[in-house]
Amino acid sequence: MAHTLTAPTPHIEAKVGDIAETILLPGDPLRAKFIAETYLEDAKQFNSVRNMFGYTGTYKGKPVSVMGTGMGCPSMGIYSYELMNIYGCKNLIRIGTAGTMQPYVHVREMVFGMGACTTSNYPNLVGLPGSFTPICSYELLEKAVASAEELGYKYHVGNILSSDMFYGADLPHATTWAEMGVLAVEMESAALYTNAARAGANALCILTISDGPDEITTAEERQTAFTQMMEVALSLA
Repeated sequence: MAHTLTAPTPHIEAKVGDIAETILLPGDPLRAKFIAETYLEDAKQFNSVRNMFGYTGTYKGKPVSVMGTGMGCPSMGIYSYELMNIYGCKNLIRIGTAGTMQPYVHVREMVFGMGACTTSNYPNLVGLPGSFTPICSYELLEKAVASAEELGYKYHVGNILSSDMFYGADLPHATTWAEMGVLAVEMESAALYTNAARAGANALCILTISDGPDEITTAEERQTAFTQMMEVALSLA
């Protein structure tokens, strides 16, 4: 279905050209603000609608944008669709937090989501005559792994789960995903990967484990301290 939207959209007040082809997508808009202020040169704010802050600047001389997406597949679906189809974003890197689903994936370690299982109906709404498998861009994944290796950061690569439920660890299905080798659970990547496939764009989810069976990080730490995934994501520009 052809879109009829033009810029500015109902959710992003930027003009075409205000947003770089490479954009980092944290769920938390305050994390977007932190990244812009900490890493980007000459950062200019392009969005504040619904307090979903977005900024464009340069990183090591290359144009980079960063914007929050909110929580869940529907929210990610709206923002990523507009970024790809209205604003021409080509490389979309989700940088988020996740809960571990494996004993060898520890708090503060990174996970690169090669595929995104999901409990959401979002991929089915595309209307294919079967089940679509949301996967990342191999090009971005390969670069992210090389960057993490060069920086000496601990990481895991594999399947993740995009869940529509935040409070679902006590439900019967939670152990099944782990038994199938799923590394971590978050809430947005299946929508991002599905939209990227439709738009012919590159997408990758880089997660930092924020929650484990014996430790939960603070809101402040999730907002500002998970800098390893930020640095890896920025290296992909």
